[in-house]
Amino acid sequence: MVANFPETAISTDRLLLRALEEQDAPGLTAMLSDELVQTWTGHPWPYTRADAEDLIGRQAPERRALGRGIVFAVTEHLTQRLVGLLELDRTDWHLRATEIRFVTAPWARGEGYAPEAVLGTAQWLFEDRGFQRLELRTAAGNTAAQQVAQKTGAISEGVLRNAAIVRGGEWGPGPEEHTDLIVWSLLPEDLDPPEPAHPADQPHALRH
Repeated sequence: MVANFPETAISTDRLLLRALEEQDAPGLTAMLSDELVQTWTGHPWPYTRADAEDLIGRQAPERRALGRGIVFAVTEHLTQRLVGLLELDRTDWHLRATEIRFVTAPWARGEGYAPEAVLGTAQWLFEDRGFQRLELRTAAGNTAAQQVAQKTGAISEGVLRNAAIVRGGEWGPGPEEHTDLIVWSLLPEDLDPPEPAHPADQPHALRH
């Protein structure tokens, strides 16, 4: 039997992390077509409505079913609008470790949503699912992602040289080039104070 994540949602003070839905396709298309997103991620270029529908209908369910990870739409509580995408991947169920990736929509940058979503997910993983390690990998030139890692309290563990490909560095989508990756980690003891992130369908106290 394949170990995998349950169908769930995570609630923080301002955000609801939930499964992707069909109506997210237009927002996903706009978000993942953004120049900065295209620079620092491996999402297809150009990113089309068909790509979004494939992520929603095939890729995300397949990842969860195979035990590799889970994909969350990050939405605002007050407006229900899509403000980001958070993914868990490369999950090792024996080590209870997984890698986290996040994208903030261009219309929601500067609000602190990425660290809030990462911390909410970390608390859920550590306290509800018994995980022992959450890993983040940020491209050497992606200072925004590095700031998110620092704001969550993640520890920088070192550099993987030429371990990723980006599209043109800081100048937006362009010719592909190799870059170093900075590896960060969060462990249960790194979260202070420890407060559980509860599934959204259960009674809970909002935090952050």
